[in-house]
Amino acid sequence: MKNILYIHTHDTGRFTSVYGKNVPTPHLKAFAEDALVFRNAFCASPTCSPSRGAMLTGRYPHENGLVGLAHRGFSIKDKSGHLAAFLQRNGFETVLCGVQHEEKGYDYTGASEKHSRSLGYEKNISYFIEDGSQPDKEKADRENAMRAAAYLRAYSGGKPFFLSYGMFHTHRPYPELTEEERKEFRADEVELPRNVFDSPEAREDTACLYKSLKRFDENFQIVIDALKEAGLYDSTIILSTTDHGLANPFSKCTLTDDGMGVSLIMRIPDCPESFGRWHEGLVSHIDVFPTLCEAEGLEPPENLSGVSLLPVFRDTGRKVRDQVFGEINFHTSFEPARCVRTERYKYIRYYDETWKKYNMTNCDDSALKSLLVDAGWRQKTKASEWLFDLYFDPCEKNNVAEDPEYADVVREMRGRLEEWRKETNDHIMTPEEYMGHCKLNRKDDLSPTVTSPEQLESSIQ
Repeated sequence: MKNILYIHTHDTGRFTSVYGKNVPTPHLKAFAEDALVFRNAFCASPTCSPSRGAMLTGRYPHENGLVGLAHRGFSIKDKSGHLAAFLQRNGFETVLCGVQHEEKGYDYTGASEKHSRSLGYEKNISYFIEDGSQPDKEKADRENAMRAAAYLRAYSGGKPFFLSYGMFHTHRPYPELTEEERKEFRADEVELPRNVFDSPEAREDTACLYKSLKRFDENFQIVIDALKEAGLYDSTIILSTTDHGLANPFSKCTLTDDGMGVSLIMRIPDCPESFGRWHEGLVSHIDVFPTLCEAEGLEPPENLSGVSLLPVFRDTGRKVRDQVFGEINFHTSFEPARCVRTERYKYIRYYDETWKKYNMTNCDDSALKSLLVDAGWRQKTKASEWLFDLYFDPCEKNNVAEDPEYADVVREMRGRLEEWRKETNDHIMTPEEYMGHCKLNRKDDLSPTVTSPEQLESSIQ
């Protein structure tokens, strides 16, 4: 069997040079030229824990139970279904180095080791600090890169390994720039992400994102270099991805492509015909688990909801999906929504009829958010049903759900979504079911950072 190296970031979407952005990620791009890149890969839920939980169980959040943030009270119901636990049962040495976001939280203390063991990691070689101390997360990412590299160089064979190296980069808050770095990451020259209004504040914000991207890219290369130096590069399946889109308004925690679209780059040594190639078809994060099973010759669990992508590695022009699905339940507040996306259409349905406004607390604080709030975002309402014709509206700004020209398409897409919900036993929780079991902000809160229990809609009992 092959080893598996899983390298992952926070909140990066597809904002890298691999996907044509003018950003400082040359090492990731060099790796992509020796791997298979998925142009249209999507997470199953554009929030941190649900996205990771879906990929690492091969099941949608409403199936595996991780429908909200792990550090706010949500959890995978059957942790034996986590990829680490599955691989451990199948003879792998399972190792975590850095961030995991599927159980409780990675708080940079020794408590994180206990949480990782419950997911199936035998070893946790992460950088820890004393309980109560304030971590330097940029320093932790670099230290964890060095520790992952040391593990690879010391690896002596025997059992194959599953090594997960997780970074805090590129999560907010982005690292501040020194005066020297302002010359390197010039705010007047950055490429702004899609759907960001061009302003001095936005350019400063994006310049700081550039720094975070560069640090992630450097850490990525430290680990890849060590893999090669240890002679393990061609005996290791390498998976590079992120959880969801950038932490900007209308991206993270939304079912737009800016929220659900992710970088997905995989190298399977036994499929050299896929190196340096692109796959254009739709794929989902939940397809990763069955792909690894087939690549390793392992019998997949019966309850997986994804499909194996291995046929794509053998024929990059082959399509294995004609639709992908996504969901939101909880981020820092309750905002249940579902979507189905085909090549041409995106259909989104919001289910909370008691709150028609945008949930400000589900958008990370930033200068980009502040500009919209000052312009009246809190007073704007959102429709319950959305349809976007992506051929004519790739930025998903023109809702045609009520346009008579698209009536047949709405019915078809609505039917696709409802069929999927029935097939996967999708149940949207009621307030009575979640109150007291998780920490949730009120829907009218402005910021996700709320500390006083009296400010919350729900607190953990």
